[in-house]
Amino acid sequence: MAVSATFLAVIYPFLCGLGPYLADARGPPGVECILFNEEYMTCIWGSRETLKANYSLYYWYENRPPVVECMHYLQDQGVSVGCRFNESEIIQFQTFHVLINASLGGRTLKIPSEPMHLQDLVKPEAPVNLTVHNMTGNQLQLTWASPYPKARCLEHAVKYKSNKDTSWTEHRVKGDVFSLPSVDYEKYYTFYVRSKINSYCGNTQLWSEWSVPVVWGSNSTSKSAAEEQLHWFWFHTVFIPIACLFLLILVILLVRMERVWIILMPRIPNPSKNFDELFIIHNGNFQEWAGVPKDIVESFKPNYSENICYVSELPIKDSYETLQENNNRSPLVVPSAPPAPREHSPYKNSYMGV
Repeated sequence: MAVSATFLAVIYPFLCGLGPYLADARGPPGVECILFNEEYMTCIWGSRETLKANYSLYYWYENRPPVVECMHYLQDQGVSVGCRFNESEIIQFQTFHVLINASLGGRTLKIPSEPMHLQDLVKPEAPVNLTVHNMTGNQLQLTWASPYPKARCLEHAVKYKSNKDTSWTEHRVKGDVFSLPSVDYEKYYTFYVRSKINSYCGNTQLWSEWSVPVVWGSNSTSKSAAEEQLHWFWFHTVFIPIACLFLLILVILLVRMERVWIILMPRIPNPSKNFDELFIIHNGNFQEWAGVPKDIVESFKPNYSENICYVSELPIKDSYETLQENNNRSPLVVPSAPPAPREHSPYKNSYMGV
């Protein structure tokens, strides 16, 4: 009791001087320390919006002097809001003490913090290398690895759901293997894993972040939502613009270049133009239009002549007398041969005889 009274008597003048500023800062800042995967630790006591004074941190381990100031302050736009400790500065299973100095206007206020046990402040890194194995029947087995150096000190949580489920199912797991006894091959499943220190190595509620998901399912639905989004992203942002650009270039070529039109859409020839000269200039004379020599044209013309015999008809009376005279001269009457058929002559009133 006497110690508390003495401590209050010492810090009372500083509280009076810094009271208005600390009131604006919503009271003395609390220190929150987290040991990340036993590789480094951060102690945060505020943010730039809530801090009005200049703060510095001093720490020491119980029964291990001396008191040491933070060597790596975390800054937020020039304001110290935390301290980072390297692995060499961390000692587990030793009580850890922190003292904050608040300085303003040449005055300093020392604000002690509650003692801490670092083994209860460990936050492991998220599991990696998630793998799904097909077992006998409809059983699946999920395995993973942890970057935390003491795997025996970890417990894990697995959450999963299928593409038909609306909520996640979560299970606590002691080791690094999880079995799902029954699955539907018409669905696909998404799995996440996270870790924390178990009760044998510490007393903490700090879970790691969820791991990168792993997906299992049938070939028709085995793509994860991220893969489908990536597929549509490339389709909308790459394929469609390239296709539109290609079509635009093709249209420009078809409009501007007649040769492309001729190659892609050849015209049907009109033969009537080739015969305009035949009917207009040469009046349908094919030999003249075709350029056939005149001697060849003359050779095809008919070239022959025949002797023409002119025959005239006698009057009937004269022919009878002539016949009587002939009968008187010759007692033998020989029937005359029938007259040969007569052909019409090209000459009028004439016959041609052979």
